[in-house]
Parts: sequence; C-alpha cells; structure tokens
Amino acid sequence: MTIKTLTMTAVIALGTSAAFAEEVRVYNWSDYIDEELLTKFEEDTGLTLIYDVFDSNEVLETKMLAGGSGYDVVVPSGTFLQRQIQAGAFQALDAAQLSNSGNLWDVIQERTAGYDPDNAYSINYMWGTTGLGVNVGKVQEALGEDVALNSMDLVLKPENMEKLASCGVHFLDAPAEIIPMVLQYLGEDPDSHDKDVIGKAEAVLTSVRPHIQKFHSSEYINALANGDICVAVGWSGDILQARDRAAEADNGVEIEYHPFAEGSLMWFDQMAIPADAPNPEGAHKFLNFILDANNMAAASNYVYYANGNKASQEFLEEDVIGDPAIYPDDATMQNLYITTPYPSKIQRVVTRLWTKIKSGT
Repeated sequence: MTIKTLTMTAVIALGTSAAFAEEVRVYNWSDYIDEELLTKFEEDTGLTLIYDVFDSNEVLETKMLAGGSGYDVVVPSGTFLQRQIQAGAFQALDAAQLSNSGNLWDVIQERTAGYDPDNAYSINYMWGTTGLGVNVGKVQEALGEDVALNSMDLVLKPENMEKLASCGVHFLDAPAEIIPMVLQYLGEDPDSHDKDVIGKAEAVLTSVRPHIQKFHSSEYINALANGDICVAVGWSGDILQARDRAAEADNGVEIEYHPFAEGSLMWFDQMAIPADAPNPEGAHKFLNFILDANNMAAASNYVYYANGNKASQEFLEEDVIGDPAIYPDDATMQNLYITTPYPSKIQRVVTRLWTKIKSGT
C-alpha cells in the first residue's frame, strides 16, 4: 500500500470519527418523550441527535445481543437490562461526566439496583405499572355498571372476554409481563422460573385468546383514545396518554387506568450506553441532559409516566405528581411486584409458549 493510500485511509477514518463525534444516536420506546426536548438537546450541545424508536424489549434485545447496534443510548426495561449487562452489552457509566446524577431518587435507585448492581450501567428514565386501560362506558355497557374495572377477571375470565370482544381488547405483546400477570392471578409466584409453573399460564391465556383482537405494545394508545377498542392490558403512562388524547378530542370517550387489584408488575426503563457505542462522550451528554430536573420533568409531564429523578418532582404538573395512577400511594406500592430475567433455557420455554398463544394454535 502506498503512502498516498495510507494517508487517504487516515483522512477517511478521521472524517468518520468526526462525524460520529458530532452525532448522538438514541434508540427509545415509541411515544416516550417530548420532542421539544430533542430540539433543546441539539441547541444546548451543538450535537446532531438521531432518534429512532421501537415498541418491544425483544426488538431491542435482538439488536443488542447481535452487537453493532450503532446506537449511543438505548432504553431497555430492567429485566432485559440485567440479562444484557451479563452478556457484556453495555459499558459502565462515567460518573465524572454525569454532574446531574445527584438528582436521582434513592427510592427508585434501591429497586433498580436489583437489575443493575450499584446502578453502574444505567440511569432510570421512567417507571410505572402494568394494568388495565378501560373505556368506562363501553365496558359497563357490556358487563354491567357494577363490574370491577381493576380486576384481572375482566380480561382473564372467558365469559367476560366473550362479551368484550365486540368492542375490542388488546394485550401487550410482552410475554415477560403477561405470563407473570397470569401467574399472579393464579396465586403462583409471578417471578417463577419453574417451567411447570409457567406452563400453568397456557390454559388461562388459551381460554381468552379467541377474544383478543391484537397483541401490540403501542397501537392500543390511539385505539383506546379513538374508542376503537374498549380494553387494553397496557402500561400506565400509555393509557393515561390515551385518556388525555380522548379528553382533548372531546369525543365522548372516557378512559381510566387501573393497576390490578390482585397486584401489578412494577417496571423500570433504564437508559444505558452500548459497549460499542460510536460516541460514548455524546451519550453521556445526553444522559446528563435527561438528568437535569427541568428536562426530566418536561418528559414526565408529556408522557404521563413517573420518573426516577427526585429533583424533578417540584417541576411536575399537579395532574402528574398528584395522580395516584402515576405516583401510586403506599398501599398500592406494597401490592406491586417485580420480576427477574428468565435463564436461557426457560426463556426458550416462554418464547415457545408465547408464540403458541399469539398464533392461537
């Protein structure tokens, strides 16, 4: 190779490196940030933000475990984060580059440490619960005005689902949440890794499967807001977004969110930096930007999810911080459970079971 060729190669490499240094690539959940914050980040830092979205942990995990995702910041949920840390998919955070980390909330830090020991690899972005989104009018029309809108019976009893099918029911496409939900309903340990216990969820889900219109992890927001469906098993903030969209549209649709009376999953979405991130310095700038109390409050005020930033709470709107569906009271908090990652052999069992349920075979 000639000196000229070597020089050209070096110039190309430097140019590529400079391009990465000017960009930050973020991969986050859909409908999960105030887009004005994205513009603000670019204005504050002079960096170009490439922002892509996904709608299931499984999609993100496929990218992460394959390597070479091309992203600087990704947002897995706690159980998936733990498994990906164990696989070496993330780099440890540099505390020196996170001057706003003192804003984090110790209550949430204690819980997320169960997935990320010492919170060395991630910061909490949002947290919430999984429960029921209901179109009050349609559900009461189908099942009577005395129906319990906060019970798993609503979606796990075939006789109820048969009546609700005509107005539409969606479930999250999230086996790591739906299967523990069913185990909780059955009085089993929702965090069980016993294949025989997990297998007990099959009969329950099979019995209601004919009445589930769709498994999806984002479409239910607009479907609820527009009155296209009457029930969704979904994430708290998504359903509250649907509630507010319906109210803004003044379309006569009344949406409520309820954690399950039998106990709901408490989940955490964590921001982390892939081990092979093209621009780790830019990634830290993005995390530190999110850790700013005003910025984090703006995100929560937009998406109607609780966050792990204690300092942000004074800037939260009252209908966020004061809503027990977002920031639950102590009694509800005591009734929440968390789950841990399935070992690889059990994960295959869960995947096969979920595929069978979704296909209806």
